[in-house]
Amino acid sequence: MIISALLTSAGINIGVCALLLSLYSILRKQPANVNVYFGRRIAEEHNRLRDAFVLERFVPSPSWILKALQYTEEEILAVAGLDAVVFLRIVIFSIRIFSIAAVVCVFGILPLNYFGQEMEHRKIPSESLDVFTIGNVVERSRWLWVHCLALYIVSCSACLLLYFEYKRVSKLRLIHVTRSGPNPSHFTVLVRGIPKSTEESHDESVTNFFTKYHASSYLSHQIVFKAGKVQKMLSGAKKVYEKFMHVKHTVIEKRCKAGVYRCGLCGCSSNSFQLIRTSFDRNGKKIDTGSSDPSIREHEECGASFVFFKTRYGALVASEILQTWNPMHWVTELAPAPDDVYWSNLWVPYRLLWMRRIATLLLSIVFMFVFLIPVTFVQGMTQLDKLQQRLPFLKGILKKRFVTQIVTGYLPSVILQLALYTVPPMMMLFSTMEGPTSRSGRKRSACCKVLYFTIWNVFFVNVLSGSVISQINILSSPKDIPAQLAKAVPSQATFFITYVLTSGWASLSSEVMQLFGLIWNMISKYILGREEDPTAVLTFPYHTEVPKLLLFGLLGFTCSILAPLILPFLLIYFFLGYVVYRNQIMNVYRTRYETGGLMWPIVHNTTIFSLVLTQLICLGVFSLKESPIAAGFTIPLILITLLFNEYCRKRFHPLFKSFSAQDLIDMDREDQQSGKMEEIHEHLHTAYSQFPHSTDGVKINDESSEERASSSSQSDGSGNKLSHPTLRGLPIARLQKAVKTVCLVVSLQKRDTSV
Repeated sequence: MIISALLTSAGINIGVCALLLSLYSILRKQPANVNVYFGRRIAEEHNRLRDAFVLERFVPSPSWILKALQYTEEEILAVAGLDAVVFLRIVIFSIRIFSIAAVVCVFGILPLNYFGQEMEHRKIPSESLDVFTIGNVVERSRWLWVHCLALYIVSCSACLLLYFEYKRVSKLRLIHVTRSGPNPSHFTVLVRGIPKSTEESHDESVTNFFTKYHASSYLSHQIVFKAGKVQKMLSGAKKVYEKFMHVKHTVIEKRCKAGVYRCGLCGCSSNSFQLIRTSFDRNGKKIDTGSSDPSIREHEECGASFVFFKTRYGALVASEILQTWNPMHWVTELAPAPDDVYWSNLWVPYRLLWMRRIATLLLSIVFMFVFLIPVTFVQGMTQLDKLQQRLPFLKGILKKRFVTQIVTGYLPSVILQLALYTVPPMMMLFSTMEGPTSRSGRKRSACCKVLYFTIWNVFFVNVLSGSVISQINILSSPKDIPAQLAKAVPSQATFFITYVLTSGWASLSSEVMQLFGLIWNMISKYILGREEDPTAVLTFPYHTEVPKLLLFGLLGFTCSILAPLILPFLLIYFFLGYVVYRNQIMNVYRTRYETGGLMWPIVHNTTIFSLVLTQLICLGVFSLKESPIAAGFTIPLILITLLFNEYCRKRFHPLFKSFSAQDLIDMDREDQQSGKMEEIHEHLHTAYSQFPHSTDGVKINDESSEERASSSSQSDGSGNKLSHPTLRGLPIARLQKAVKTVCLVVSLQKRDTSV
């Protein structure tokens, strides 16, 4: 690829970004779109803008950028929670480290790469991008020590910044745990794998077990019932089967008084007998259907329960120790927050979880290999000679210079980005199948899967299929992989630059525009005629945005020494993302649950992986360039990076795995001295509510918390219209009128019969 093709791709993306950002600055001022661009505020304040015509609404303006930059970290923490602050710390870390890398590499390494060998240079627009990479440096060059020095500066700066960020996020997490209000999850333990017993129900088993072995700290418990969507279908089928069995044992009694009905054809009367049905079990014995005996309801219980403890420390101890000699029975863990519970997975038997995880792992691998098809096609488009050989009819079209620049510089990254849109939904589905007990855990699992998937397919597969596999078989000698990557990465740096332009700049513009939300809002409002639902606000998609940031970080580290031309484009992406994400977090998305900053260990580990991978690739490059000094100094840098990661793992990571006993005991004593402990205990009984309308304190909700709010608003007798997602858009008034008409006809028919 030549510079002009890169400039063409950059020009197209800049034009798309400018257009979308201008449209956003206009559309965000329109009253009809207020629930799209200010969903979080609407959900909290329930206000609406006036429909008055103002000319300023139709003029693009950068005022939203200034407002987004004015928010402080404390305001973001109070509104969006700790996860949003941690996410923005990822962006800030990326801006800082790549600013250092850009200064060092663009001004120190880029000129050395450009003049790396004696050759006649063309004009810059006609120059190939390969002359700006380390591949243009001759072997045994005496300037390779500059590349090694730049690698040391970038690696040490990244480790130093990582240390300060890890320390800062750890302090924020401790403050989040200790200074926030009483959290029911700190007093609650989720127990799974409750053994079945023929003598007692699960409810009685939990009571007996924790009363016997945790008598000093045990408070009460809340049994979990099978209430998932699949269980609803099974329960419905079971009820149909029971009704069918009852029909077989129906008692038919012949009454003295015959029922008289009009046949409706000839006006004559007909005699019939009335069927009186009673309930029988399968053995023909009559049962009391109105009984509330727990033995009748036992089939609805599952082997899971929320167990409440008197203190936070008691719950922590119970969640960390092994309860019995059988690790598959009485498995305990700290319960997720009430709004974070994923009820549909609680009834999944604990013994089946490992099978689900293996199945999802296999499905992820299969999907990863299937995705090789679009990746290979994309890499074929970057090599015009092979594309013309496979598709001869394109030779005439590809001779045009502008078409060539579009095909090689813009279309490959666009096609790959469109294919990547299918990845997050699939990974979220796989994460749900694993059986997580919390929504945040499901999203964190999906985040890891998307991260691994994108790193493999966008980086490794593109690198290997683009240059190495077409020349030699890299898998024939695994020990030569660093050397082969050293050959491949510089040649694929041009594709990564265009990928940053398309997947980075354009995706941020579409994110701030909320294209899908805007289109759906227009369809639902003007075509379906639905009313706005202020509670239908999305949560921030951490499982898609965190992997994207980390992938760009990987590209930045690996290309900073080998092809530093990517750094200016990467910096623009992070600066633009800093503004866009702050605006989206404060105005668009709503926080319903959070992980308490548990995303940061994923960020730290991925950054360390990127650094070590960069150092290995540079080691291979220095070896290929026959520079023993630079290669020799790279080996200690790899060891230093690994030792730094081990230190951070020992120093900070335990704070993200569990809570400290010191903090929990201090919090317990403070609540006991202030008299809040009894109030907290009373709140525990209603916090984890599975059945929202039960009278015995057991509540059910297998849907999300937002659906609970909508259903409760429907049943409060306020006279509001039905707003359940499955009832929206239906002609409710007509259905009610039809039901009333049918009831009237039936009553008239009964009157005629009695006469």
